[in-house]
Amino acid sequence: MKKHQTTIFDIAKELGISKSTVSRALTGHPSVHKQTREKVLQLANDLEYQRNMFSIGLMRKASNTVGIIVPEFSRSFFPQLIIGAQEKAKEAGYNLIISQSDESYETEVSNVKVMLAHQVDGLLISITRETNNFEHLKIFQRKGIPIVFFNRVCDEMIVPKVIVEDQEGAFTAVEHLISRGKRRIAHLSGPESLSICKRRKAGYMAALKKHQISFDEDLLVHYDLTINKVKIYVNYFLNLKERPDAIFCINDPTAIEAIRLIKETGLRIPEDIAIIGFSNDFVSSLIEPSLTTVEQPIKEMGRTAAQLLIDQIARDVADWKAPTVVLKTQLIVRNSS
Repeated sequence: MKKHQTTIFDIAKELGISKSTVSRALTGHPSVHKQTREKVLQLANDLEYQRNMFSIGLMRKASNTVGIIVPEFSRSFFPQLIIGAQEKAKEAGYNLIISQSDESYETEVSNVKVMLAHQVDGLLISITRETNNFEHLKIFQRKGIPIVFFNRVCDEMIVPKVIVEDQEGAFTAVEHLISRGKRRIAHLSGPESLSICKRRKAGYMAALKKHQISFDEDLLVHYDLTINKVKIYVNYFLNLKERPDAIFCINDPTAIEAIRLIKETGLRIPEDIAIIGFSNDFVSSLIEPSLTTVEQPIKEMGRTAAQLLIDQIARDVADWKAPTVVLKTQLIVRNSS
């Protein structure tokens, strides 16, 4: 049997008042007498009445809900970031609808349609590795709904963005390897289309140039961030005529898998090959050897992105700003280097 959900009609009938009076009492309207409001709230509590926030949002032309779309949940980075965003949203009185695109452009497009259907007041998003077309996101601009990018951003849209010092962090990581006497430093990067990969590659190249180490194109590989493919590219590096003595990886999951595979060959880390990652995932300090990595302020990124979105929501469209907030990184030196 279908369960009956209590409505304002039920409360109105029980108390012998109009449904409009019940509605005003539930939303705190000053025209409702204090005693009547107390009776309505008490009965609503007794009957486990659940307010329809979507309908209330339509009346107010605001849903008090924001959306967040992330590309994956397979590592700790994005869940931590969501926690930060949710904390800030809650402080400001907003609910958060969470969705993940599973690194699929088509799924991202579908997720965006769901957010629009739920009439979110704004959207936070980190794009997938496949996303090269942004028409589905430009709809938000045309509709006057604010959007904020974080981590993986769209350079062609003039909207707020939150990133970290990817280039500087990568530069510091590679310079650290050079200070340890490493000279054949490989870079296992991500898709060339992602801006974070471009920035980290630029940092890698800048460090080599500063220390007058010739760039060897054999030591730079882009891959699609599918972890089971790391084996292909690690084996490629190891089978070079002159194998690298260090690998700077695009992120920690890539670096952790590289450590596992290199250990299986009997090579020593860091004596034969040093490894550095990027992000400081929670498992990075637990593996053996522990991973040297570039730490990102993950929760702060989520909180900052949410605050930028809330600020946009509070402004008229004509007053929208498009700042790019760049957060600091820090090199965490551990045993892998």
